[in-house]
Amino acid sequence: MTLRKSLAVSSLSLAMAVPAFAQQMPQGQPPSAEEQVAQLDQLVDLDQQQEQELVTLLSDSRERIQSLQAEARSVQMRLQQNAGPEYDEAAIRQDAELLGDLSGEMTAESVLMQSRMQAALTAEQRDELERQIAQRQQQMRQMQQQMQQQQQAPAQ
Repeated sequence: MTLRKSLAVSSLSLAMAVPAFAQQMPQGQPPSAEEQVAQLDQLVDLDQQQEQELVTLLSDSRERIQSLQAEARSVQMRLQQNAGPEYDEAAIRQDAELLGDLSGEMTAESVLMQSRMQAALTAEQRDELERQIAQRQQQMRQMQQQMQQQQQAPAQ
C-alpha cells in the first residue's frame, strides 16, 4: 500500500473511531475529551504522555470548531434576515462566501485534529486501531445483513 493511500485509510479509520467511541457514551452531553481518550486508551493502550497530548488536541480542536460553528450560525441567521422581497444581493453574496469560508475552516480543523491524533500514536497503535475498526465495521455489516434477512423472511 502506498504511503498516501495508507494515510488516507488511517485518517478515515481515526475519523470513524472517535465518533464510534462517542456512540457508546450515554445520550445527552457529548463525551468529554478525557472520556474519548479513555476509550481510545482501552483500544490501543496509550501511555500517559499520549493521553495528555490527545486530551489537549481534542479540547483545543473542539473549542476552535465550536467557535466556528457559532459564527456560522450567526451568518446563517443574517442570510435568512436578508432574504425576501427587499433582499440585498451584495450582503447575501458576502455572507454566503463567509459561510463557505467558515465551513472550509471547520473541515480543515477536523482533518488537522485527526492527523495530529494519528501522529501522537505509534505505528503499532494505528494498526491496532485500524484492525479494531475493521472488526466493528464487519460486525455492523453482519448485523445489517441479519436484519435485512429477517425483514425479507415471509411472516408466518
